[in-house]
Amino acid sequence: MAGGAGRLLLVALLSAAERELRFKPPPPPGEAPVRLFTEPELARYDGQQEGQPIYLAVKGVVFDVTSGKEFYGKGAPYNALVGKDSTRGVAKMSLDPADLTHDITGLTEEELKSLDDIFNNVYKAKYPIVGYTSRRILNEDGSPNLDFKPEDQPHFNIRDEF
Repeated sequence: MAGGAGRLLLVALLSAAERELRFKPPPPPGEAPVRLFTEPELARYDGQQEGQPIYLAVKGVVFDVTSGKEFYGKGAPYNALVGKDSTRGVAKMSLDPADLTHDITGLTEEELKSLDDIFNNVYKAKYPIVGYTSRRILNEDGSPNLDFKPEDQPHFNIRDEF
């Protein structure tokens, strides 16, 4: 019963956070609190609107790549990666729409190593973390991802999240 109650609490918190996020404009870059992004919320930051931040998720971590607008903005070479979790595309260095997903099923050891290298040496080193995808915290069936430990996440603060 405790697991069910915990799941209900998490779902209630996520619903409240999503409602709150829908009605708030994003804070200026550099001042954004770390928060949880649903897929529709993340899709709003796809670089298509002038003056709007540009966000890209890799491994469930959402980065503000606005400073790399020449690479990720509207019409830029890597614009296909933004507004979603493009982990597979980053691992495979692919812009194929089929690869623009969080799913890493079937990646080779070399692709997984490339993913970790790019994640650590490009994204984490260069761009601020503004949040996490809900998929990182929840499993496909909506149950809590027990491997997610907020205290182990860089820049994660539950107070800022909700």
